[in-house]
Amino acid sequence: MKTKIVVLLLFFTFKIFSQDTNFTAQDISVNSLIDGTLLTPNNVENPNLVIIIGGSGPTNRNGNQNFLKNNSLKKLAEDISENGIATYRYDKRVVKQIKQGAIDKNILFDDFVTDAISVIDYFKNTGKFNKIYVLGHSQGSLVGMLAAENKADGFISIAGAGQPIDQIVIEQIAKTYPVFTDDAKRIFESLRNGQKTAKYPPELAAIFNIEIQSFMMNWMQYNPQEEIKKLQIPILLINGTSDLQVEAKEATLLKEAAPKATLKIIDKMNHILVPITDNDNLENSKSYNEPNRQLSPELIEAITEFVK
Repeated sequence: MKTKIVVLLLFFTFKIFSQDTNFTAQDISVNSLIDGTLLTPNNVENPNLVIIIGGSGPTNRNGNQNFLKNNSLKKLAEDISENGIATYRYDKRVVKQIKQGAIDKNILFDDFVTDAISVIDYFKNTGKFNKIYVLGHSQGSLVGMLAAENKADGFISIAGAGQPIDQIVIEQIAKTYPVFTDDAKRIFESLRNGQKTAKYPPELAAIFNIEIQSFMMNWMQYNPQEEIKKLQIPILLINGTSDLQVEAKEATLLKEAAPKATLKIIDKMNHILVPITDNDNLENSKSYNEPNRQLSPELIEAITEFVK
């Protein structure tokens, strides 16, 4: 009897993992800095394409970094492509540099915009896609916003900030380490004036390390509310009410700056795009390293409807 049960379980396991998908995957290197994966829906001629741009840190094409694996962007791409829409997601350039052991310490925020533009141009030049949409998650929202201008047919922001990064960081520090709020304001004021500083609390080194201050200075010069006004294309703004990193009000700020945009606030969705029950912060934090969680169905529905 036990043998039959084991065989039966193995059969069902095989059936689950052998299910056909409605798309074909292909790894594509856009240039020497950008490696990614294209998912093309089967039996769809000239599909629309969604280019997915990841958030801050050494984020790879699947939405993972360091010791955190949630596969948020991989699942996002696959769920979208199951609905007849092509997707391309790519590793941030720093991911490849880490693998090669040659990290560029002089990298700037604008370099990420340059990479995104390179991806858009690459796929436009193939002539294989009807329309091209840019989707930016978290930091990738502003990157995509800047890259999409006069390049893309539509823009999607997921968990994107509506304020300049210095204002976002100051708010976060005020909530988590209020004793350092004045320090953060002083440091950002110095950076805004083009002056680096070594006078920062050790507790804030991850944000204000001297080696990343040039990157921060470049990043904070952009105000998302001003940049989104420049887009003359359809816009979809998405945020979740359980996002611990980017509050839903940020999407509202972007909506105020771009009144014609479509705003979608998804109840209980968190920063890595999965539903969280009962606003449980412990569950929320644990989900960042739980790749088997399903994404919010409302998220996929909203994106699919917008693109199609």
